[in-house]
Parts: sequence; C-alpha cells; structure tokens
Amino acid sequence: MNIDHHQSTNFAQKFSLFKEQWTPKVIAEMNDYQFKIARLQGDFVWHSHAATDETFIVLEGELRIDYRDGHVIVSQGEMVVVPKGVEHKPSAGREVKLLLIEPRGVLNTGEEAVGERTAVNDVWL
Repeated sequence: MNIDHHQSTNFAQKFSLFKEQWTPKVIAEMNDYQFKIARLQGDFVWHSHAATDETFIVLEGELRIDYRDGHVIVSQGEMVVVPKGVEHKPSAGREVKLLLIEPRGVLNTGEEAVGERTAVNDVWL
C-alpha cells in the first residue's frame, strides 16, 4: 500500500470504516513494521509471539492484558509492550479502540492454532 506522506492519518476516520472486533486493520507501514487499528471487546485467547514484541496503544477505553503471573490495565492514552515469548490474553469489558505495532506478517493469535479469533493479515484501510 502506498501511503501519501503529505497527508496525516485520522484515527476517527479510519475507525468509522469498520465495526467488527478482533480484526486488526493496517493503516500504515514503517520499514517492516505495521501500524494496525482494532476494536476489541470481550476475551481474546491466550497466545504468545515467539519472534517479536507487540505494542498496544489504547486510543479509547481500557484494556486488560492478563499474563500467567499477573495482569496490566492499559487506559486511554497509555501503552504497553508485551515482550516476545510472553504468553498473554487481552480483554475488555467495554469496547476498546487501539493501535497495535508489530512486524508485518504477525498472526494475531501468535503460535496458537488458527481459530475463530484468528484475523486475516494485511487488511488495509
């Protein structure tokens, strides 16, 4: 996808283009990293990413990320980096809008078997 570097990206406009949850959409790319927006509500699956860290930036709402040894709450305007190989499970009581930053080609369910929460990669808005 060729991004116009003379134009900014408006998050609200991009979020208005879809309503489905747990389906990250790519809005920009930098080197081999993709910037993906997503709507989340409910529980995700336990998973990890063996080869990469994953960054969650909450734009609206409150995200909980459970780890096997605890959890973190990420509120609007906050971010967290989940280190590679760390098993985690995102969840949200009410809808959260967030920005994910991760390398191109990373499967949202990590190394777990493909299931109902597995999203198609490289879907651009």
